[in-house]
Amino acid sequence: MNKNDVIKLIDSEKIIVIVRGVDKKDLIPLAKSMYDGGIRLLEVTYSANGSVTDEETADNIKLLADYFGDKMVIGAGTVLTEKQVELTYNAGGKFIISPDTYDKVIKKSVELGLVSMPGALTPTEIQTANRLGADYVKLFPITNLGVGYLKAVKAPLSHVKLLAVGGVDENNMSDYLSAGINGFGIGSNIVNKNLIKSGNFEKITDLARKFVKVVKG
Repeated sequence: MNKNDVIKLIDSEKIIVIVRGVDKKDLIPLAKSMYDGGIRLLEVTYSANGSVTDEETADNIKLLADYFGDKMVIGAGTVLTEKQVELTYNAGGKFIISPDTYDKVIKKSVELGLVSMPGALTPTEIQTANRLGADYVKLFPITNLGVGYLKAVKAPLSHVKLLAVGGVDENNMSDYLSAGINGFGIGSNIVNKNLIKSGNFEKITDLARKFVKVVKG
């Protein structure tokens, strides 16, 4: 699947599920349960504090990318360095998501043909990311500013594709969609650690379906 195909998938599916701090043994069952619930894009996050090595995270990305092929598109989150971009590319990841706007990470993502999704909050950061070649800009953290802020920045920056991340749930997604959001990053509202620990993957499928249903209208 090439970059344009991934962009089309993000535009149509709108949900990227954030997988953070999940044991390797649970990754395939978790991803399968979300796939059954309609999820087609999954982000495995790097560990900013070093508790998991970059190489281990890349191995997890490769595990999922190899297992699913084009059925589910796997990418990386919390990407802070060019090295992590390269590791993701070599592991078969297709997109790069960051909490910040860092020119070197964006440029390396573009250079390697990966979909670039840096994080930004202010209009200056959003437009800076766009100028550097970002395909989407992750509006983060949106949780405390909400839909009103999205509307305010979307008006003058209507040319930038925005993703809402932080505090998004099935109850407020429709409001973001109406305000012009292009997609979402959803974490613990689907990737429920207690359900994973108890092996209740059917319930995770149900949670995924709830979110997909809102997006599909």
